[in-house]
Amino acid sequence: MSFSSGFLGGAKDRLLPVSIPFRFFLSAAVFHLLAWAALFWAADEVAGFAGGAGPVLAAIHLATLGVFAMTAIGASFQLLPVVTRQPLARIWPAKVSFWLLLPGICLLTWGMAVYLPTAMQAGAVLVTAGFTAFALLTVDNLRRAGSMLVVAAHGWAVLAALAVLVVLGLLLVWDMTGGFLDDRYSLAILHAVLASFGFMGLLVLGLSLVLIPMFVLARSPAARLGWLQLALAVLALAGFSAGVLADVPALLWVSLLAGFGAAAVYLWQMLKALRSSMRKRLGLSFWLIRASWSLLLVCLTLGGVLIADIAIPNAPALFGFVLLAGWQLTFLTGVLQRIMPFLASMHAAGPSGLPPLLSELTAEGPLKVHAVCHGLALLFCAAGIALDQAVLVRLGAGSGVLGAAAFGAFSVTVLRKLAKSRPRG
Repeated sequence: MSFSSGFLGGAKDRLLPVSIPFRFFLSAAVFHLLAWAALFWAADEVAGFAGGAGPVLAAIHLATLGVFAMTAIGASFQLLPVVTRQPLARIWPAKVSFWLLLPGICLLTWGMAVYLPTAMQAGAVLVTAGFTAFALLTVDNLRRAGSMLVVAAHGWAVLAALAVLVVLGLLLVWDMTGGFLDDRYSLAILHAVLASFGFMGLLVLGLSLVLIPMFVLARSPAARLGWLQLALAVLALAGFSAGVLADVPALLWVSLLAGFGAAAVYLWQMLKALRSSMRKRLGLSFWLIRASWSLLLVCLTLGGVLIADIAIPNAPALFGFVLLAGWQLTFLTGVLQRIMPFLASMHAAGPSGLPPLLSELTAEGPLKVHAVCHGLALLFCAAGIALDQAVLVRLGAGSGVLGAAAFGAFSVTVLRKLAKSRPRG
């Protein structure tokens, strides 16, 4: 296949109004700040966290729903039509999805933070409705996919994981008052894994097949490797689900090995794209993306530690932190540094003119501040969890707040520069 940027041929015909993806991205930037602030508030409880409502659970969902899901949905609404070469059937359901998710996430996380079941239940219903609108639009687009079928297949797997994790989430929320689940702990673990490795993980694996080669100007990976990556990832999720539900440790080990296999195939494709890149100076964003790849392997290794029941202090909390703040948040902030200016440049171009340079639509200063603060946040929080020192967790979360504020300033700058550069009349 030709260079991956070639997949953008005719993409302007499938561009959504700029307000659609950017409302999701800007909301994610706000939730990014709130997630670190909630972690700062809950620092005393982070190291020993093992589930249950409270500020830590709120911080987790501010990240997973507020940052990850908002980013994923906003990016998917714009990128999947480009990948599949099919426009969204309707635009208004994308707006409905946002206006259901935004208050839903706020209600749900507020209810978790202050132990208010009615707020959690109302928020869960709104979030479910928002996900449903997203899923219906995505199903319609994927079934009409005319190209890059391996990416579309990842999308189908994402939707399957989303359906199961949403049902589990609703059950867990209502069980807080009803107490009807026989094995709440196992279902909570399954919900968390399907959310992080299923919904978000599969989306990262699928869209990376297009985004990373496009960013670095490299050839797209061979489709067979993409299919192998997907098969191993689905095997890992199925094996883990069966192992947890049936309480069969051997299946957990099979799942872990399949997960390492999927990660190895994924990283092989990504590193091959970097080696064949026509763009050698990849900038700060790829420092974050490369770091996230390393943290993915660290996360899987910690998963093995948990399965083997090796005595590492606060291993469950450390695993969760490396998974969410380490791998996924680091990757998403790195990718968003590219996606937001790129989409802005597509909208800023005049009818017959060339789009502005990406450097004209970004702000390097805030991104440097974010990178430094994010790195410090990861180091201090991980050390605080491992050493059971709340002061280190609070110091790390404070760094995360500063980094999130800087990333928010970058996001606002992109929109401000877009507004100035868009053609008049």
